[in-house]
Amino acid sequence: MANSEERLHAVLATLEKCQAALVVGGDRDTAQLLSVAILELRIKLNQIDDSELKALCDAMLREAERAEQPALQKSHEAPRGRSPVTLKLVK
Repeated sequence: MANSEERLHAVLATLEKCQAALVVGGDRDTAQLLSVAILELRIKLNQIDDSELKALCDAMLREAERAEQPALQKSHEAPRGRSPVTLKLVK
């Protein structure tokens, strides 16, 4: 199993280098797609189960909503530009 884990770590390092190259090259959309693969591999390597991931996503969503509240109360306009990405586990 250690050999398999070492191989996955090597793949992860390669994916991270590719993602960095895409960002530098200005191909952000493709880099974001690659970040999903990187996240999935990290979840596998760290043996994070679905309930732990869901708890993390829920906590991040609550935090993002709390951070958004004061900004929306100060300004009645919708935020301009691209909104931050929030992970939400859907099953």
